[in-house]
Amino acid sequence: MSEGKNLSPVERIKKASDGLRGTLKESLKDDITGALREDDQSLIKFHGMYQQDDRDRREERSARKLEWLYSYMIRLRLPGGFLKPEQWIGLHHVAGDYSTGTIKITTRQTVQLHGILKSSIKPTIKAFNTLALDSIAACGDVNRNVMCSAHPGESPLHEEVFRYADKISLLALPKTRAYYEVWLDEEQLADKKEDDPLYQDRYLPRKFKIAIAIPPNNDIDVFTNDIGLIAVIEGGKLKGFNIAAGGGLSATHGNPQTYPRLGSMLGFVATEEKVLKTVYEIMTIQRDYGNRADRKLARLKYTIDRIGVPEFIEELQRRTGFKLEEAKPYKFTERKDHFGWQQNHEGKWNYTLFVENGRVLDSDELPMKTGLLEVAKSGKANFRFTGNQNVIIADVDEKDRTVVGEILDRFGLIQHTEKAGKIRKNSIACVAFNTCPLALAEAQRYLPTLISKIEPIVEKYGLEDEEITLRMTGCPNGCGRSPAAEIGFVGTSYGQYNLHIGGDRIGERLNTKYKDNIGEDVILQSLDELFSAYSSEREAGETFGDFSYRKWIAKH
Repeated sequence: MSEGKNLSPVERIKKASDGLRGTLKESLKDDITGALREDDQSLIKFHGMYQQDDRDRREERSARKLEWLYSYMIRLRLPGGFLKPEQWIGLHHVAGDYSTGTIKITTRQTVQLHGILKSSIKPTIKAFNTLALDSIAACGDVNRNVMCSAHPGESPLHEEVFRYADKISLLALPKTRAYYEVWLDEEQLADKKEDDPLYQDRYLPRKFKIAIAIPPNNDIDVFTNDIGLIAVIEGGKLKGFNIAAGGGLSATHGNPQTYPRLGSMLGFVATEEKVLKTVYEIMTIQRDYGNRADRKLARLKYTIDRIGVPEFIEELQRRTGFKLEEAKPYKFTERKDHFGWQQNHEGKWNYTLFVENGRVLDSDELPMKTGLLEVAKSGKANFRFTGNQNVIIADVDEKDRTVVGEILDRFGLIQHTEKAGKIRKNSIACVAFNTCPLALAEAQRYLPTLISKIEPIVEKYGLEDEEITLRMTGCPNGCGRSPAAEIGFVGTSYGQYNLHIGGDRIGERLNTKYKDNIGEDVILQSLDELFSAYSSEREAGETFGDFSYRKWIAKH
């Protein structure tokens, strides 16, 4: 077990934090600086936020001997990515009152707001609380937002499967009342120490991610998570879940001990009680055996590789008290969002709107944020976020479809979705500059421009109808899931990226580095060469990922 000696500094901070309270109250009262105390900067992650600064202005402010322009990102906990219309209205106004105004849809089916000043954190959290929303455990060394296949049309049993996201999220919430005391002014009970059997006073060694998929669509990239649950539906009934563990995409440039990994299949579990028990005990194994000395090697994937999959299953069965069954047959055939109008088994309509890199804002060309506010004000639709940074205008009754459609059309949202090319719709980018402290290169601010230069190459070779997945991250941390794309860009320095190819289209094979540290000219030249070969040499029905793996990766 991971105990005692050589603990990383963050482990000391967690254990000494008094249930994640630290000195946050004192930090907030210090109006001399826009930053929090150093230890508190680690603790606020458990409360769903990060301290950041405007990296575009660092040099200027340093030259003027001014403190960096600190602000905060707050991320909501939204199991399965669901919002009611009144919650969207509230989110819209909170974003306008306290943040940059942009609503950012993340790759984990939630939203985050950037640019919140220290003095506005509590008002922001309080405003969310009035909407029955919170940011508890949206970041930090705990289980984060639980994902689930987003579209209600995926299966007649979508709602039954979807409910597991909330059940797992509640199961894995920290028991401390620190969030309520610090941000919502709840009175602390004297000498009351919360008992937290799952996290104890150590929490997990590193972040933890869980997702639920409904075949045949792997829209949430289930194998990239620490725990992946795959719904097994037979004869119109949910029989249980196949459970995989040990996925994770983060790595560190120049450190061969770190690597992306897809989850290993552990087995099948039938009943809700056993599913929840299995998830819980996988987390306790990671709590007890995860690496607490080196955070770069602290994810569950490294724990499993160190212990071994058979030994991990044996320990899991010892802790749960029951054996896992053999995994049931399943098949993924796609990994994408279905844009436009789709009707589900209940006769309700859902419109999937393309939101490039998840940025909901108003521009001169497209008033998307205002348009979605009008949809919310109609009260005729819920909002469901996808794992690909898009939003579904969801659960619309037949009688209301015309009204909702008119709003979407009036604000240009239908035209925006329909005119976007497939390679653009199948793209993802992380936040990167100007706020992410880990970013080495641009991502969300640059990828749309790069795609505009890639699209003519795609058209040149007649590939515009191909559903090629393309993803970009500003560093190797994996937030944009680039290692699991057919084409992945990983930032190495400003304007430079590693180019990866050969991932499959359904998310069951990672890609491989093809070229190191290249800029835009070489990127475009390389893609021209790759697409030329693909268009002339591919086999019938062969995807770009499978072709590039066969031609350039498998033989080496």
